[in-house]
Amino acid sequence: MTRPALGEPPDYVFGPLTRTDIVRYAGASGDFNPLHHDHAFARAAGLSDVMAHGMLSAGLLGSFLATWARARPIRRFKVRFRSPVWPGDTLRAEGEVAGSSIIEARRVAHLILRLRRQDGTEVVSGEADVECDDPALQRDEALS
Repeated sequence: MTRPALGEPPDYVFGPLTRTDIVRYAGASGDFNPLHHDHAFARAAGLSDVMAHGMLSAGLLGSFLATWARARPIRRFKVRFRSPVWPGDTLRAEGEVAGSSIIEARRVAHLILRLRRQDGTEVVSGEADVECDDPALQRDEALS
């Protein structure tokens, strides 16, 4: 199997995450659940503090993916939430190419993605498929 020409994943670190980051995301998304901005409410719900929106974390992983893919088409991106993200967390994205295949005459890289907090805990995992080669080159490759 040919390794796709996607290159190494970029260094991607965000944080430390602030309460302001979380409140700004609430405004942008329209999700004003008090678990994300009201410390007393979050404590009454059994949390140690407010927590970031899951989609904020997913968006950070998506930003990492878009940076890595550069202008290449992203065919699929899916995530799974693993652990809450708290104010003060620093998040690092990482990824690896798990393989590639030809789909609809285009080479597609299959990626495994992770977003981890500073202690190594995985907060979001994901998968993506990214087109990674020029279709004309793939036709030549298929003929040889």
